Amino acid sequence: MQEDRIVRGAAAPRRVVEIVRDRHGNPIEIFDPPFYREEFEDAYRFIIDEYVVAPKEIGLFLPCSVRKPYSQSPSHKLFRRLIDGVLAPEEYHIVIFGTCGTVPAELELMYPYKNYHYMLGKTMDERIRRDFHRIEVYRLKGYLKKTRETYRHRLAYCIGPFRKAMAEASEETGIAVDLLPSDPMIERLYDIDCPFPEGSLSMQGYIDEFREGLVRLAESIRKE
Repeated sequence: MQEDRIVRGAAAPRRVVEIVRDRHGNPIEIFDPPFYREEFEDAYRFIIDEYVVAPKEIGLFLPCSVRKPYSQSPSHKLFRRLIDGVLAPEEYHIVIFGTCGTVPAELELMYPYKNYHYMLGKTMDERIRRDFHRIEVYRLKGYLKKTRETYRHRLAYCIGPFRKAMAEASEETGIAVDLLPSDPMIERLYDIDCPFPEGSLSMQGYIDEFREGLVRLAESIRKE
């Protein structure tokens, strides 16, 4: 599974901005931004080249969160309640993706995945946003190829730059990934006057579509 490592620009920022502590007293290194950092590429290569992902019927791709570990963020607690209300644990595997790269959820405590704090949505630098897209497509493609035979179905719940990266990675690999929320729902909830026009994945319209998509998947795999 070895592939060429991504080439990062010489001018890419790779500095630790500061050290803070979370509410449990654990140190968090704040990277600006994390996807340029060598630690994230090394961790990604470990996942692609060495880590064994157990086969599951469904691969569920969820966006990374500001709070770490991801599973303890309010949004991920909500997503997981919805998932567990529809699917049995043996039917699915969660993968986290975004500024962290592409991470099986069970590795959320592995360095550096709980040691960074970054929000791409607050970045106005178009070069950084282009770099994120390029790096994330590369990492998603690698993970999709690695797990081509691992999942029978794939669903990604995402909006914004994460969604664009996933759509491109799916198209370029030829590996189907269902995307939710739907484009019509995103258009319906879009608010140009908000700082984040597409809103939050915790919005009720998005959540309803996510639940409906999970139900369809559950019915599909149980008929096969």
